[in-house]
Amino acid sequence: MTAQAPAPGDQPILFVRDVHKHFGGIQAAAGVDLEVGRGEIAGLIGPNGSGKSTLFNLVAGMETPDRGQILFDGHEIGGKKAYTIARLGLARTFQIPALFENMTVSGNLLAAAAEGHWHGAQQRADETLALLHLEPVANNRASDLSGGQQKLLEFGRVIMRQASLILLDEVTAGVHPNIRKIILEAIARLREQGTSFFVIEHDMEMVRNVCDRIIVMDSGRVVTSGAFEDIVQNSEVMQTYLGRPQ
Repeated sequence: MTAQAPAPGDQPILFVRDVHKHFGGIQAAAGVDLEVGRGEIAGLIGPNGSGKSTLFNLVAGMETPDRGQILFDGHEIGGKKAYTIARLGLARTFQIPALFENMTVSGNLLAAAAEGHWHGAQQRADETLALLHLEPVANNRASDLSGGQQKLLEFGRVIMRQASLILLDEVTAGVHPNIRKIILEAIARLREQGTSFFVIEHDMEMVRNVCDRIIVMDSGRVVTSGAFEDIVQNSEVMQTYLGRPQ
């Protein structure tokens, strides 16, 4: 029997129950059950092909579930268009930044606020530039930035959306340690302001230091979830994620 959605007063920011998604003969999501609490930073880990990116795509509206329930902030969003979900207050980054390459850094930030978030946009852009240490390149074209700076700018565009839940897809992968530090400090600052995060990450040091709770996926299902210290001692996780029995 599928679990019932929580009562309104108890609702997490994200509620996923019995979500399935097939691509031909591939079962990318095979009955996913998970929750992300309000104000929580939840990490999502698992081996390649475990279904993490598919889950993000289902939540963000890039894919439609075959069946199951996805609630964001109390709204049923399974199968909704990506722009509809974004307008409700959910935003995400991608492994490869998608920027307006011929626009300036400042222009990219302002463009992210063009629909429904324009009031005070210039002030928010200035604050975001400062938060992400992008002020020195504010007038540079996005195409002129380093790979790490482009990841900062994509994160900045998400910040400009004033989202209540942000999905981060390997946001620190391949970046310089200084940029990694900037990203982690920005996540902590935004969480203090009430933003919730759901994070795909392979950097176990980041997961340990940043995430309140870890969710482990394998073969399209959630294997377990809990604190980092409990997860790394779980024999099933060691076998499926790290590839060795304990």
